[in-house]
Amino acid sequence: MSYSSRPYRTNYAPRRRLLAVTLCIAAVVVSLLSAQSARAEGKIRIAEQFGIVYLLLNVAQDQKLIEKHGKKNGVDVDVEWLKLSGGSAVNDALLSGSIDIAGAGVGPLLTIWDRTLGKQNVKGVASLGNFPYYLVTNNPAVKSIADFTDKDRIAVPAVGVSVQSRILQLASAKLWGDKEFARLDKFSVAVPHPDATAAIIKGGTEITGHFGNPPFQEQELAGNPNAHIVLNSYQVLGGPASATVLYATEKFRNDNPKTYKAFIDALAEAAQFISKNPEKAADIYIKVSNANIDRNLLLKIIKNPEVQFKITPQNTYTLAEFMHRIGAIKNKPASVKDYFFDDAHNVAGN
Repeated sequence: MSYSSRPYRTNYAPRRRLLAVTLCIAAVVVSLLSAQSARAEGKIRIAEQFGIVYLLLNVAQDQKLIEKHGKKNGVDVDVEWLKLSGGSAVNDALLSGSIDIAGAGVGPLLTIWDRTLGKQNVKGVASLGNFPYYLVTNNPAVKSIADFTDKDRIAVPAVGVSVQSRILQLASAKLWGDKEFARLDKFSVAVPHPDATAAIIKGGTEITGHFGNPPFQEQELAGNPNAHIVLNSYQVLGGPASATVLYATEKFRNDNPKTYKAFIDALAEAAQFISKNPEKAADIYIKVSNANIDRNLLLKIIKNPEVQFKITPQNTYTLAEFMHRIGAIKNKPASVKDYFFDDAHNVAGN
């Protein structure tokens, strides 16, 4: 029989051995990936900014509530706290992977939600509560936003991006029309709240206005007899509103379910703690923030009926609709459910 006419035979033994080795390697790879996934759980990096609007985070940090709820979920959570200033810096840190949870205003949240839609899918995690934000000036001639001139400078955390800047734009649009929404941007400067507060109290600088948050706005009103309120965010937004929020990427939420849940549970417990223990909450803020503030003034802010410590977002859509209307965001959210994760505490949000 010629070679070409011999029956074709296959030796299956080597193939079986190769398949066994391949399956073994695959099992090792899956095991390693699982181990990496397991190691990913238990690490969270949180960026906050300045002010008592971050009191929920201060209490969670002091009382180690994230670690506490992590243990309940079967994971040891390593928490890292970072202090940044301005929504732009916070958003850059989140997109670069330097942080996992961002703390900033609704304006920066909407900006990054729009920018990452269909990609990183950044959405809101929770509110930090409802707080009235005041635009304060030490210029006696300024009675309304219409009285600011090119001789004035209005301090905000980030010009055109921060929630204070967006609320000022909304107020301008209501006064002068949508085409003039940015009229006061040219008078605005980016200054951290502590520095802006010192300038308003001291006087004699180019900064004559500061759109801040608690407790800085209250310190200004108490520290300079000429300081007075020009604008209240509640008036612009039509009622109590969650101006400052927390947000994260979809990937962090999906990859770290136990850590994420521990964080949410910690926030909820912190809100209850503050409501039941305002005196202790005030002491925690002073300690954690190393704040130089009159304790009685701080307690007055915490007990202010207009201040509500809660994690469900409230009255955020007004700003979302406005930002889409002026072209600040390309995508128009149908409701708060588009830019907040569908967690139980966000269901009743608006």
